[in-house]
Amino acid sequence: MTVKVYTTPACPYCWTLKEFLRENKIAFEEIDVSRDEKAAEEMIKKSGQMGVPVIEIDGEFVVGFDKEKISKLLNIKD
Repeated sequence: MTVKVYTTPACPYCWTLKEFLRENKIAFEEIDVSRDEKAAEEMIKKSGQMGVPVIEIDGEFVVGFDKEKISKLLNIKD
């Protein structure tokens, strides 16, 4: 399973999302779109969104920290 998290350092929802993934022992690649213009363009092109966080789970995109949807895609049980 491939998990990418598009973030910025100042985004509180990004921090919450990353902490949630760590607590559930989900490995992820963090992409700081404030430092990587190419990655930011890729995120916008793929997701249609400019805001973060955006999480990509095996090609499926979730915009924002939608815990329920993310948990379902990652098979995390509450």
